[in-house]
Amino acid sequence: MCTVIKNVAPCVSYLRSGSGMPPPACCSGAKALAAAASTTADRQAACKCLKSASQSLNPNPGLAKSLPGKCGINLGFAISTNVDCTKIT
Repeated sequence: MCTVIKNVAPCVSYLRSGSGMPPPACCSGAKALAAAASTTADRQAACKCLKSASQSLNPNPGLAKSLPGKCGINLGFAISTNVDCTKIT
């Protein structure tokens, strides 16, 4: 079950067509996701959920990739439809 999606739900409109900095609620959710993904298994699961969701959300790839940096977090993986979640440690 992909419970991490609720954390990044406030990011959806920004990831589709935003500009500048993400909304505060988006960064709060992204930070909560980063804090929850503390083990390799957690990060791989979060990656799979985000990758799956991104296929239906159709985010702007540049905005998705820059989101962690703009929110001041490190997820340990890039937010991309091309990321190989099994390689995340």
